[in-house]
Amino acid sequence: MLRTSSLLSAVAVLSSSPVMAEHTLDNVVITAPQSDSVLTVTTDPKAPRQPVPAHDGADLLKNIPGFAVIRKGGTDGDPVFRGMAGSRLSILLDGDTVLGGCGNRMDPPTAYVFPQAYDSVTVLKGPQSVQHGPGSSAGTVLFERHKPDFSVAEIQGDASLLAASADRNDQMAHLLAGNQRGYLDLSGTRSDANNYRDGNGDEVHSAYTRWSGNAAIGWTPHTDSRIELSAGRSDGEARYADRAMDGALFDRSNAALMFEQQNISDSLASVKARIYRQYVDHVMDNFSLRSASGMKMVSNPDRETTGASLTGRWTPGLATDVRTGIDYQKNQHRIRNANNMMDMMQTPDADQLHRNEDMRFETQGAFVELDHKYSDGSSLHTGLRINRDEAEDLRANRTTSGDKDINLLHSMFARYEWQIFPDQRLYAGLGHSERAADYWERNKNPAAQSPMMTGSASTFDVRPERTTQLDTGLLFNRGPLTGSVSAFYALHQDYILIEQLPDVSAAASNARNIRAISYGTEAEATYQLSPHWNTQSSFAWVRGENDSDNTALGQIAPPQATFSLNYVETTWSAGALLRVVGDQNRVAPGTGNIVGQDIGRSPGFAVFSVNSGWQAGDNLRINAGIDNLFDRAYAEHISRSGADISGYETTTRVFEPGRTWWLQLQASL
Repeated sequence: MLRTSSLLSAVAVLSSSPVMAEHTLDNVVITAPQSDSVLTVTTDPKAPRQPVPAHDGADLLKNIPGFAVIRKGGTDGDPVFRGMAGSRLSILLDGDTVLGGCGNRMDPPTAYVFPQAYDSVTVLKGPQSVQHGPGSSAGTVLFERHKPDFSVAEIQGDASLLAASADRNDQMAHLLAGNQRGYLDLSGTRSDANNYRDGNGDEVHSAYTRWSGNAAIGWTPHTDSRIELSAGRSDGEARYADRAMDGALFDRSNAALMFEQQNISDSLASVKARIYRQYVDHVMDNFSLRSASGMKMVSNPDRETTGASLTGRWTPGLATDVRTGIDYQKNQHRIRNANNMMDMMQTPDADQLHRNEDMRFETQGAFVELDHKYSDGSSLHTGLRINRDEAEDLRANRTTSGDKDINLLHSMFARYEWQIFPDQRLYAGLGHSERAADYWERNKNPAAQSPMMTGSASTFDVRPERTTQLDTGLLFNRGPLTGSVSAFYALHQDYILIEQLPDVSAAASNARNIRAISYGTEAEATYQLSPHWNTQSSFAWVRGENDSDNTALGQIAPPQATFSLNYVETTWSAGALLRVVGDQNRVAPGTGNIVGQDIGRSPGFAVFSVNSGWQAGDNLRINAGIDNLFDRAYAEHISRSGADISGYETTTRVFEPGRTWWLQLQASL
């Protein structure tokens, strides 16, 4: 489908291949992987990249044009794509949905992603697919492990070590052993860092530790059949610069059973069934990772998500491919809180308390998606999905206590791709997506009353959001020049806007439906200057309008561009990267999404980085780089505001890291 292209070629571990090519450097991902398929970007999360290789899901996605990240500290930022965040952007791990528990998005789905544990990451832009669940108006991100291939070797493995500024140190190891009858797949990751310093030299409350372990055992009774049982566990802790509490526990466990059968008949190409369970146990407090001068507090939400799916791939003709499927998902959210208000000498212990279930969600869906290719290389793509979505409010003392909200949701798309010339492909697609409100949108408190008071206001019944979007673009490959340009225009009916209500109460926030539009463009190009020199550039811009209030749409990142130049020899490489971000003067303070709201205008900035790589042997590669070479002090426009934390500078926004050096070693069997 897509290749991972780059600007700077350096060293990359060939984890997807058991044997490394002798004395040959692979490409390094710098500004972004480049699209060579319509509305799709695929990248290798194990490949070296600049800025410093990613330690969580959002950190990896931020380098793809159109993405931005809401910074909160050193880890667990929230990804935003084309100005859309939260459940508008689906995050799937091997096809399974993972949902966080924190009511203030301390643990977004990408907080539970360890990129190097996966073989590929695919971004599907816009509502141009219905295979991966309801909603997903902005897009879908698939973190996936590939089916093992033992055609070359029966034992395969790779590992990496990374050291960087702020005492960061990462380790990853992956071992795959098996044959044509079965296999065992084991992987583990760990990442640890202390507080970083921004470009002003100020220390930012941002230290973290993360680890994960995954295991899968597979049985392949014959070439076309596979049964796999997989399980994983991860945990960590993180300090946050944007709030009064830190994350003391991010305990996630998951298990799945998958069955796959290929080549069933002339018309039925494959069938795949999967059941899974994801459980997240999250603890946040204001004393274990910082000094607490007042009352100590702890909050302990958890969330269990279970699901199942059955999909089939049909080939009614040589040029036609049809995918059908049904799926089911249920998730339950619970919470318990404790403090030491009654005894200031004691440390609160939530473990002794009973968890109260506050919301429950359930959805069943069915879809059909068709791809048809024409003799001239052009193609037609269509799809339809129907979901029954149910949410139940189990909270006490709310105006909506005991309510059930049931919605029938429709998603559909149609896209035509013209093969204008062998090296040019033009496309246009129209998609429609309907999304029911998520947990964070339903639990806002738009009044000054305490949740303990009878009849406290609630946003549980906010209407589903409906998005209709036009996507167009062009892919080209003309000799030394390759690239793509895309544009979109989206009409958001009943867009769910989140806003703070400072005139009522500092803790009050509201979720309400508005009419909004958003539109923008992304472009990327690579030019091969000579056999050893190449350059790449990218550009992304988006604009949002709140038509109901005649204001800008909140939390829209400013335009940004990247420019990169690199030189590649057979065993070493060197390169440079410039990222330029514009001003953002179109703001709507106090409004935005479930992650954050606009603070105010922000200035533009430019950041310059360099890297190099050396292949030290057939199976060993070394990468090094310096990000933000000139130690620029800057903050992303959509960054959260800095909190008042004892011993740390309070800033309008959480600043990005200053000059950061990193060194990475990668090896494979």
